[in-house]
Order: sequence, then structure tokens, then C-alpha cells
Amino acid sequence: MTDGERILGLGDLGVGGMGIPVGKLALYTVCAGIHPATTLPIILDVGTDNQELLNDPLYLGWHHERVCGPAYDAFIDAFVQAVKRTFPQVLLQWEDFAKRNARRLLTHYQDQLCTFNDDIQGVGAVTLAGLLTAMHVIGAKLSEQHVVILGAGSAAIGIAEQIVAAMENEGRSLEEARWSIWLIDSHGLVHTGRTDLEAEKVLYAQPRARIAGWNTSRSEQIGLQEVVAQVHPTILIGTAAKAGAFTEAIVREMAGHVERPIIFPLSNPTSKSEATPADLIAWTEGRALIATGSPFPEVSYSGQTIAIAQCNNMFIFPGMGLGVIAAQARRVTNEMFIAATRALGEYSPARSASLYPMIEDVREISRRVAVAVGLAAQQAGVAEQTSHEELERRVTAQMWTPHYPRLHHTA
Repeated sequence: MTDGERILGLGDLGVGGMGIPVGKLALYTVCAGIHPATTLPIILDVGTDNQELLNDPLYLGWHHERVCGPAYDAFIDAFVQAVKRTFPQVLLQWEDFAKRNARRLLTHYQDQLCTFNDDIQGVGAVTLAGLLTAMHVIGAKLSEQHVVILGAGSAAIGIAEQIVAAMENEGRSLEEARWSIWLIDSHGLVHTGRTDLEAEKVLYAQPRARIAGWNTSRSEQIGLQEVVAQVHPTILIGTAAKAGAFTEAIVREMAGHVERPIIFPLSNPTSKSEATPADLIAWTEGRALIATGSPFPEVSYSGQTIAIAQCNNMFIFPGMGLGVIAAQARRVTNEMFIAATRALGEYSPARSASLYPMIEDVREISRRVAVAVGLAAQQAGVAEQTSHEELERRVTAQMWTPHYPRLHHTA
């Protein structure tokens, strides 16, 4: 379900965002065998702030500016309550909501029904899986890394949350883990000297004292190039939908301080990617470990053919849905996403060829993710306890495969 306000890097498409719920549910079927008759794509038409659409007489949606504030919240609540009454065992997935709504709506409803936000939790989980695989390749711990994230919307915050949880699991304190992450939004580095930060960004605001020695004034925005030069990040992630933001100068600066730079330009569609893999490989002399949000072709460099891994939520959310259904989970917990991340990481071939598995393997990946999710749901007390074997049987039984009858022509 979406309200069409933040469709990929394309922005407010109004009812034109309906393709996202349709496409996501198609992936549930293709990747995890969820029967299409049990899926329902929904778009909530609360207007649009896209003036081009409002001026278009052929626009199919409501010709009205977006409703916001209490009226918007009341409409969302009426929808959620109706869904709960009509479909008591529903799994409701939130998709492509604006950052001012995505987190707060998830927080408000996550304990009322079985629900999750793929832009926050799915993106965070699949990104973390790739980062952990990269750690395996370079023989290091995630808790030892310095992370710079360009963009500070729902995806970036979801990624940051998952990274922090993984770092804590490796022994870092919550404060230390958050200080390892440097967020950059449209107004520059997120730090405590700024007074314009939303609540979720405040958690990752760097203390002003940590940037006291930088060549910037108190009122000056601190951009990506300055942050990379000062922090010497080992991991660079892009979620800003800003094409070309990872410039040659920035990438070469990063590569000058780390043997295997880990660079994830994750913005969609391809035209919004922060850099192309071919450029990143050239600028790092083939040393970069790369994953992209959009599909890119293989890159040839110095006689080698380098496969480009795609950091795609389809490795996580279909298996999440399948696990919830098979285990009859009443809620979606963070532990279930952690379990999904681990299951994906264990399947990755990586290990030198690519940070993510082949897309052709996604059905088996979804099955494994589903089993891990179901077990985590049982351990969290939000699903009935079964044996491991019984859960695997239920997962397999839920995976629908289309079989088409052979039609015989008779004269």
C-alpha cells in the first residue's frame, strides 16, 4: 500500500504510483510463491502536490493538493482499521511514503497489526546483508568501519538502524555505533550544531566537537567532499537520488585511504544512481566492492570481468511475507528482519564474485529467509511454536507454482 508521494527517486506521482504496489506483489508471487489471489495492491489517493499532474486534464487521480495533518492521519487510521476488520490475518506493507510520514506511521501501527515498511526495514536489512558479506571478503568487522551515507530519508535511517544493531552485536556501545555513521542530507552533514533536524536524524547527529577542527564556519553547510576528506570512510552509501553525486574526486579521495573501498550507490532508477559501477571500478583501480540499487551490466577491467551485485529488496521482503504467512505470525519484529539478513548473508556466493546471490536463485533464497523469519517469530513469541521440520514443511507448502494445462489441438 502506498500514497504515491515518494515513488523511487521520481517523487510525487499521485495515483501514478500504483505500479509500485502492483509490481511488489508480483515479486511476492514470483520470488516466494505467494498466491496472487491472496494479494491486493492499494493506493490511497490523498491528492498530489505535483503541479504538472494537477494541470493535466487526463490525470486520473483527485485534482487536489495533498491532504496533510490531522485529516491525513484520520484517513490513514480509517483505512488501517478497515483493513484489520476485513482481513484479520493481513500482512500490511507500507511502501514509498514521504519521510515525514513513513517512520511515524510505522511506529504508530507496528504493534496494532502485522505490518512493516519495506523502505525502512527491507532496505536496511538487504543493505546490511551486503555489508556483512563485504566484511567477510576483506576480513574485517563491521564495528571497525566508518560509514558515510549521502541522503537521510527513510532508506538511509533504516540502513543506519540496521548497521547500528549489527555493530552493537559485535560489542560496540549504542553511542559508539551511532557515531560511526555520518549522515549527509540536503543541508549538509547532520550534526548537533544544526537546529533543523527531524527526530530520527537527531539520533545520528555528530557532536559539534568532532568537527571543531574542520575548515568550516558554524553557519556553513558541510558537504560530501569535505566529510570524505575528513572522516576517511571505509563505506560510502548513496540514497539521495542524486545522479553523479559520487564524483571522481570524492571516490579517489576515499580510495586513497582504504585498501578495499565499499561503495553502494543505491538510488533508483538507474538515472538517479550516485555513480556507475564502471566509473567506480576505474577510479579505484579495480579495488572497490560495489553494490547498486538498480541493475548494471558486468564491468571489464584489466582483463577481469566483474559482476555488479544488485542490492535489491526482493532478496528480503518476499521471504519475509512467506515466513509470516507460514508461521502465522501476529506481528513483524526487528528480530525477524535480523534473521532475514543472516539467512541472505549465508547464501551469498561472495565471497569474491558478488556481494549478493544471483537473481535466478531468489526463490530458494526466499524459502530460506522465510524459515529464518518464522523461527525468529516463534522465538519472539509472536507465532505458535512448531518444530523446525514442521515450519519448513509449512513454508514449502505455501509456495505456489503456476502449472498450465497443455492444450491439445483436435482437427
